[in-house]
Amino acid sequence: MSLWIAVAAGGALGALARWLMVVQAARILGPEFPAGTMAVNVLGSLAMGLVAALLAQGLSLSAELRTFLTVGFLGGFTTFSAYSLDAVGLAGRGEWASAAFYTAGSVALGILAFLAGARLARLLL
Repeated sequence: MSLWIAVAAGGALGALARWLMVVQAARILGPEFPAGTMAVNVLGSLAMGLVAALLAQGLSLSAELRTFLTVGFLGGFTTFSAYSLDAVGLAGRGEWASAAFYTAGSVALGILAFLAGARLARLLL
């Protein structure tokens, strides 16, 4: 149960941090370009890389804190950080074709799925 709480609490804080960053970026830079979302994706990936490398180097964190940071906070902040971790994991295991398919496929299929969902909504309304 404590891992569930770690995910929920981290996710709530990460989502709040993402929203605040996106709102502030739009206020400062204007809403024309999604700079806040781009910054969230880059910062989230940077943070995930930092945490993953520290853990790989032997940093000892409880399962709850590790889950709070990675799945919870960074997952709530941006799923792009998890996407980056997975892509690097595949490449790190030498699975280059899978890494390429995963990275390109996630972007292309995600955009196509978005368009399909929007189309479906228009058909239903």
